[in-house]
Amino acid sequence: MSVAASETSSSSVPEYLSWDELQQLPEEVAGEIELWERKVIWNRRAPVGHQRFTRRLCNAIEASARRAARDSTDGGVEQCWDVDVETNVFFAEDKSSFLTPDFVVRRCMLADADTFASDAVLIGEVLSSSDTPKRREWKTARYAEAGIPWYWEVELDRTSQDISAVRAYELIVVPSAGLEVKLLRPALYGLVGEWEPRDVGIDISAPFDIHIPWEELAF
Repeated sequence: MSVAASETSSSSVPEYLSWDELQQLPEEVAGEIELWERKVIWNRRAPVGHQRFTRRLCNAIEASARRAARDSTDGGVEQCWDVDVETNVFFAEDKSSFLTPDFVVRRCMLADADTFASDAVLIGEVLSSSDTPKRREWKTARYAEAGIPWYWEVELDRTSQDISAVRAYELIVVPSAGLEVKLLRPALYGLVGEWEPRDVGIDISAPFDIHIPWEELAF
């Protein structure tokens, strides 16, 4: 039986939950929770401005994905990508570990199919005041360890709430063969692109050709 929303608060939620137990919580509570090895991680809903720019960027990326799908094939197979906002990305088959990035690009699948890390080609976060450097570093490390090829970061101007910068990071895997010590992080992201309002727009060729005039993000 679901717990009534009025009776549920962060103080009453257990420190550890399974995916099935999480589903028993009210939707408005469960929607603010991520899990990592069943440990509850609170991910509070972002303000309206944050959601607005997430949606604008996703719409622009989706338009590029559609153009790329029409124009390119890989070994004779047409390419296809889905672009979604606030979608759970699972890192374990039992769903005991999942994060909910602000946007995700995945290979095309059935609309109601769960998204696992192996399906994702790009993960994106729109930074907010709750995204401390330590929290950002922890999350990007999880994305890199899972082998997600691309990570994007969107920074908002705290005064105007306009987008002040978009940064693209590509996954780098460091070979461990021959090393005398074990690498703490054999997979990490390297900055390969950064765009600001003074630029004409975002222009990058991977994971597919993405061209976004800055005016589409600033209106």
